[in-house]
Amino acid sequence: MSKTQTAHAADDPLAWLKTKPSLAALRENYPEIWQEVESDLMTAQAENNPARLHALLNPAQKHNVGKKPSQREQAILVRSAIKQRMTALAVERHALALVTGQSRGKVSGKVRFNLFNGLLAQRLLFKRGFERKPVSMFWFKLLWPLIWQKSFLMPLVERKGIYCFYSKPLIDQLASLIGNRKSLEIAAGDGTLSRFLQARGVQITAIDDHSWPDRIEYPDSVIRMDAETALRKYAPQVVICSWPPAQNSFEREVFRTPSVELYIVIASQHRFASGNWADYEAQNDFDLDQNEELSRLVLPPELGSMVSVFTRAKGCRPTDKAHALLA
Repeated sequence: MSKTQTAHAADDPLAWLKTKPSLAALRENYPEIWQEVESDLMTAQAENNPARLHALLNPAQKHNVGKKPSQREQAILVRSAIKQRMTALAVERHALALVTGQSRGKVSGKVRFNLFNGLLAQRLLFKRGFERKPVSMFWFKLLWPLIWQKSFLMPLVERKGIYCFYSKPLIDQLASLIGNRKSLEIAAGDGTLSRFLQARGVQITAIDDHSWPDRIEYPDSVIRMDAETALRKYAPQVVICSWPPAQNSFEREVFRTPSVELYIVIASQHRFASGNWADYEAQNDFDLDQNEELSRLVLPPELGSMVSVFTRAKGCRPTDKAHALLA
């Protein structure tokens, strides 16, 4: 690391963190925090405790929002941000080692399919480049077993903001569920799911806050807007979200929106990995169906995906009690 980079890390660590420094750079600048992170991760692994790992990746913020933090509080927030970033990079690196079979010291950004596996995956899952296509279940069942490097797929495509693939039957069934109702996709990323649904005649608008420009190329069709604003503006009857971040703060707004009749979440069956289960369970106005049939149509099956369908109970609209529970 250059002297300039080291000085910048010391002078304004939060601004430096926004430049997405590598794990090596973080360790070099904050070796004592790295020792804490290593110890915490070893404990979580020894206990086989996903909840502990989730807490490390999502530390609680203990300052009052809207109130300027004191110097001591600011130092605590900075340390927490550094620790969280270190933990996320360490977990990502370890996960890549597990799925690719590379040793810890050899994990890098150079993991690639060989020619045969790459061509097969490209023809099966993509239209061109990283542009996904609705996947034929016939061809998937025929060709997916032939790809012996299948564990490489998700670590490679996640760098492009791709967290799953959608089969043709899944799109057909989602389109049938939505019908002719006014719909909104929140946290839409590159808008792939909305594009597929629009091709099936669904009236859907895709929005995203465009906060991941380093991973995702946002097309003009994905409106730059946060979920809360979009829910107020579009008043959708149906909302859909694919792989919402774990413990996000925006999904609760779906349950608070009076117009919403149906909310469909495509995510992991592992609760700590995606979605906000605290808010899912706090709301009282929607009935939850974890639809196994739809879940099997999210690809690849090794992901362990779960499609959760929230249907508003008859006569229910957001209440003060529900707002209090979700606050």
